[in-house]
Amino acid sequence: MRPWTFPPLPVCGLVACLAGAAVVRSEQASAAPYHESIAGTLVGFEMVPVPAGSVVMDEAGGSRTVSVGAFFIGRMEVTWDLFDVFMLRLDTQSASSAADAVARPSEPYGAPDRGWGHAGYPAMSVTRGGAEMFCGWLSARTGRIYRLPTEAEWRRAADLASGGVPLSGATRDALAWHQGNASGTSHPVGRRKADALGLFDLFGNVAEWVTTGDGPAVARGGAYTDALGEAGPKGRAVQDSTWNQTDPQLPKSRWWLSDGPFVGFRLVSTGTGDPVPAVTTKEGSTP
Repeated sequence: MRPWTFPPLPVCGLVACLAGAAVVRSEQASAAPYHESIAGTLVGFEMVPVPAGSVVMDEAGGSRTVSVGAFFIGRMEVTWDLFDVFMLRLDTQSASSAADAVARPSEPYGAPDRGWGHAGYPAMSVTRGGAEMFCGWLSARTGRIYRLPTEAEWRRAADLASGGVPLSGATRDALAWHQGNASGTSHPVGRRKADALGLFDLFGNVAEWVTTGDGPAVARGGAYTDALGEAGPKGRAVQDSTWNQTDPQLPKSRWWLSDGPFVGFRLVSTGTGDPVPAVTTKEGSTP
């Protein structure tokens, strides 16, 4: 796993944190969270509104400002409870023909949950392609488009989740499972403090896949394997060969990362329309 890159950690004051949280609540006033259920099962999940806005994206040549439209994001990371419905075909008796036609995961090489826990734990070791296939199944199953967040969308949610101010070490520790408090494993979702956007585990626990157009496979937010300072809005890792090094198959599995138990994913949705909304730079061009 490649190193995460981060800026220095300035300490935010209580007044500034509260003010940032108040801004988030004000911006969210026009939309409300919703709950989605999988018919024929007891499994469901909650989506939280994220207002439109702009983010500054760091790049090799500097930075650029990107406009992001409004969207919904999962309050929790996708859990095994939800992924199992897809993987184990628990929905096939009540599934639509479109949902049932979606390819399902192959049997993993080893236990993808590592024996750390299953119910309520984040699904992990899933490739980005596998996560995208899951989103395709879920979209067909529910009639609403679900997908992975673009990197700019994830960063927009992360900026609001931090309350609009830099995160102090104490705040990061309250929000995230990291190397210093996780004892080397992932943990059930929702056990740390909710952030200013009302999300859980956006930072730490497992890193989260994002889409980058034609770019590399990228995970954001840091993981339980990383130091305290490496969990936050700037956390970014690019997949390399070490994430699937011990998979004996040739070619390597398109569903599972044998050495990637630190990566999972979170859902976003913009409704039933185009699954990938356009984003524009401040100059008005499409990146």
